[in-house]
Amino acid sequence: MGYISNRLFQVPEDQLGAARSWVEHGERTPVKPRLASSVVLIRDAPTGTETYLSYRRGESPLGIVAFPGGSIEESDDDDVAWFGPTPAQWAKAMGIDDLFAARRHVVGAIRELFEETGVLLAGPDAVSLVDGSRNPEWMKAREDIATQERSFSEILTRRGLGLRTDLLKPLAHWLSPDYAHRRFDTHYFAAAQPTGQEASVLASKGIWGEWRCAAREVARAETTILGDEVGQSNSLGRTLDGLTVPAVRIILEKIGSSKGCVAYLTHKRPMKVYYPHLVTPAEDEDPMLEVACSVATEGGSGQRGR
Repeated sequence: MGYISNRLFQVPEDQLGAARSWVEHGERTPVKPRLASSVVLIRDAPTGTETYLSYRRGESPLGIVAFPGGSIEESDDDDVAWFGPTPAQWAKAMGIDDLFAARRHVVGAIRELFEETGVLLAGPDAVSLVDGSRNPEWMKAREDIATQERSFSEILTRRGLGLRTDLLKPLAHWLSPDYAHRRFDTHYFAAAQPTGQEASVLASKGIWGEWRCAAREVARAETTILGDEVGQSNSLGRTLDGLTVPAVRIILEKIGSSKGCVAYLTHKRPMKVYYPHLVTPAEDEDPMLEVACSVATEGGSGQRGR
C-alpha cells in the first residue's frame, strides 16, 4: 500500500535568486525544458544496496551530486541495432504517447551512462553483453562521444553492437520547477551493474564518482559528510538536500528501503510526473520546493517522508 506525502525541499543555493524573483514578480511563462535521461546504476553490497553517484560541473539542473545523465542529443535519433522492448513498448512503460521521444530517452540514457561511467549496456546479440570497458580504447570512445568527435551510433556500429534496452527499467519522470533558468524534462531509468564492467569517471571531465550505500547517505542526510568528501568548492559544507535535486533524494530513499537489486528493479511502480512547485512557508522565509510524492515500499520496509 502507498500514500501521497507532500514533501518540502530547500531550493539549491545557486538557484535561490531565481526562485525569489519568481515569487516576488508573480508567475511567468517558464523556460521550455530540454529532454534528458538519467540512469540509476545499482549493485548489491554487504552494507546494503549501492548506487553510483558523481559530481556534476557547473550549475546542473540534475544537481551538484547526481546519477549519470544529461540532455538528449540529435544523434540519439541515429539508427542503431536494438534489442529488447520496442520503442512503442517503451513509450507505454514510460507513460508517454510519443514513441519517438521514448526511443530518444532510452538511447540517451545508455549513451550518457557509457560516457560518464564506462558502463555499456550493449552487446552483439539479445543475450550477450560487452565484457569490460575500462581499457584505453573504450576511454577514447567515451572521450570521442563527449567531444562529439564520433557519435555513439558510429562506435556501436563499428563494433557490431546493439543496445540492450531490456537491461533498463523505467523509474520516474521529473520536470524542473518553473522558476529555473535551465529546465529539464527528465526520465529516470534503473540498471544493475553488469558483470565484468566497472564504473569510472571520464578522464578529461570527471572529478568525483563513487559507489555509495543509499541507506547510509539518507541516514546522514543532515550532515555535510558527502559534500565534504566530494571536496569541491560548491560541495563543501552542504547537506544532501543542498547537493542534490529532490528526485535524487527520493530515489536514494527508495533504494535504501529496498531488499536489494532484484527487488528494486522488479518493483512495480506507477509512472507519474513529479513537478516541484515553489511555496513560501512564511512571509520572511525563503521559498521551498514542494513535491507530491507517492510513498510505498520498494521491495522492503518503506519509510515515511519528512
